[in-house]
Amino acid sequence: MAITGRVRVRDGPTTLSEDVVSAIAENEGVDPMDLDPPLFDAIDPDALDNLFNVKTADGRVTFSYDGSDVTVTSEGDVRVSDSA
Repeated sequence: MAITGRVRVRDGPTTLSEDVVSAIAENEGVDPMDLDPPLFDAIDPDALDNLFNVKTADGRVTFSYDGSDVTVTSEGDVRVSDSA
């Protein structure tokens, strides 16, 4: 099972959806620009970016992407693991 740990700093210059794309690409061993299928086939990137943009928001969301489970937390953790 491949796992990508913390890849996002909440105040960083990238969006949460960009960090998710980077984590999935790293897990798959491809360039983020070569990710196929695109992230929006699994989840709405704008909704994901807005999900935790309130500083007091707390929680996590998990979704499936092309045979992997992707979990994103309000702390900015992005974890990608092979689906069981």
